Amino acid sequence: MTSADARAPGPRRGRALTAAALAAVALVLLGGAVWGLQRSLVYLPTDGGPPPADEVVEGAEDVRLRTEDGLELGAWYVPARGPDRGAAVLVANGNAGNRALRAPLARALSGEGFSVLLFDYRGYGGNPGTPTGRGLAADARAAADALAERGHGPDRVLYFGESLGAAVVVGLAAERPPAGLFLRSPFSSLADMARAHYPFVPRWFLRDSYPVAETVAGLDAPTSVVLGSADTIVPAGQSREVAAASPNLVEEVVVEGVGHNDAELVHGPEVVAAFTRLADRVL
Repeated sequence: MTSADARAPGPRRGRALTAAALAAVALVLLGGAVWGLQRSLVYLPTDGGPPPADEVVEGAEDVRLRTEDGLELGAWYVPARGPDRGAAVLVANGNAGNRALRAPLARALSGEGFSVLLFDYRGYGGNPGTPTGRGLAADARAAADALAERGHGPDRVLYFGESLGAAVVVGLAAERPPAGLFLRSPFSSLADMARAHYPFVPRWFLRDSYPVAETVAGLDAPTSVVLGSADTIVPAGQSREVAAASPNLVEEVVVEGVGHNDAELVHGPEVVAAFTRLADRVL
């Protein structure tokens, strides 16, 4: 065999090189798909917007929020019914649906004497824009601005965040501390959620982070955490991690036997009672 023949790849080596090249291409394509589609797995808006506010919640009014980057977002303002506590609740939704799904919660909180602001993020509820971590932070600031314009100063405003919304209001609280912080089914971080549901996605590959537990650890706001023991979407252990991280935890409430989207955990009496206890503590 000549030296040239020794250098020439045989059929087996050629097939191995071809297989390696195809595997590399497949990994690149898979990585590109995960990078491009990951936000569609995190943010799940429904098509179209909700009906007018007063068709869903008696006495509610439609309002418009204006974000710092020029978007106009739909929202509902629900005034307090009964004895008015002179306090307002900024509700940050989870990652699916629109504000109409939170109408029962708004009615319950309004019935306890709180004014309530429900709003939809960019890309949700017929709003313009595309949801991102940075974008949702701007949307929450616009919601806080709208309450301030109605005379609800930060010392009379509580933030109510559910699931993804818990991450949103935790970020807002780091910039604009509220009177109290109420977190329903919070996850510890988006990376932890990815590891729980999509373990093949590396932490560094995420486009949004939402480091909830880490951020909560630096907040002074009195905080309550509510979780469902049968939650299969946000593991109960992650919510407990958030509660453990709070330096000013008022209480951790476990609603036994209910899942993430069960009515008892969305707007049930145990949740509303826990929120009222927090308000009584801080107002």
